[in-house]
Amino acid sequence: MKSNRLNPPYLYSSLTRISDLPVQPFDVMSLPRNQWETSDYVVGEVVSPVPVNAQLELPNGRLASLLEGDRIIGAFGIRRATLEAVGEWQSIGDDGRMDNMTCAGLFGKVTSKSYLLPPLTSLQYRGHVLRNGQKVSMKDFVSTISYHHYDCPTIMIIGTSMSAGKTTSARIIIHQLKQLGLKVIGAKLTGAGRYRDVLSMKDAGADYIFDFVDVGLPSSVAPPEEFRVLVRQLLSMMAAKNPDVVVIEAGASPLEPYNGSVVLEELKKHICLTVLCASDPYSVVGVCQGFGFLPDLITGIATSTSSGVELVKKLTGIQALTLSEPSALPLLTQLLENKLHLAPTHVLQV
Repeated sequence: MKSNRLNPPYLYSSLTRISDLPVQPFDVMSLPRNQWETSDYVVGEVVSPVPVNAQLELPNGRLASLLEGDRIIGAFGIRRATLEAVGEWQSIGDDGRMDNMTCAGLFGKVTSKSYLLPPLTSLQYRGHVLRNGQKVSMKDFVSTISYHHYDCPTIMIIGTSMSAGKTTSARIIIHQLKQLGLKVIGAKLTGAGRYRDVLSMKDAGADYIFDFVDVGLPSSVAPPEEFRVLVRQLLSMMAAKNPDVVVIEAGASPLEPYNGSVVLEELKKHICLTVLCASDPYSVVGVCQGFGFLPDLITGIATSTSSGVELVKKLTGIQALTLSEPSALPLLTQLLENKLHLAPTHVLQV
């Protein structure tokens, strides 16, 4: 067993941001496979070949370049990305070789990868993080607070797939809500751990930000009923802040195995506006039919041109906006005011 005070410095991934690992001592020791679990904090050593642009997201959200021999602390988890990579810690072989499946320190063995995705950083398992002979997990750092009933007006942003424009849309919507003088929470409840997305909500003006990492999950791929318990805990944490409105991004699509359907079930009584970010106009029809609901607004990559907007309207009859266009902001503001029952702050010119 080795103390971190005697080892070379570690690089801490953003999945350690809820922990005290950078400031409190710990030990590192290899454990047998029957003791491995999702959310365990482990050490991986960067091994050759190192991708040219290999990076690690740090606890503050900054990206650090990686070199061979760097020792990273991340967490075992599962990824099921439709457009990038699929993998899990359970697929790590006896040789201990694994991958940094997201730059946030989500460790596992990739079993399927898009040819469009650049090479991932390869790691060698060097052991678990231990204290007093017990392994350390993300779940050890989840705050315990008294229960608060969640009854917050909620704007739900979902997508037809990953990389459909959800985070960009969330930023714009949060910015407009702050212009209306509201206390806003921004949250990402499903997906694979990355701090970048919720930090961008903070940059847009959100008063508080949350994601599934706050309840000890490296990704939201988990048994649905176990995930439901943690979502309720997270909603209680948000309700304690007494926001005027909560903007929630459900990473990936509700039809993917990230438990987006659980989030929608838990929040359906509180959703006042649903925004669907689409990767293409035809995928809108598929998600609406497959999930059995109609959004209030369609945006995202599918609406990045006027032709896309027109095709979405033709296919669905639902309002579509290119939120990145300044001309769309008055329409968005009016929609927000109507759904949140706010007094109008302007008059649209027809």
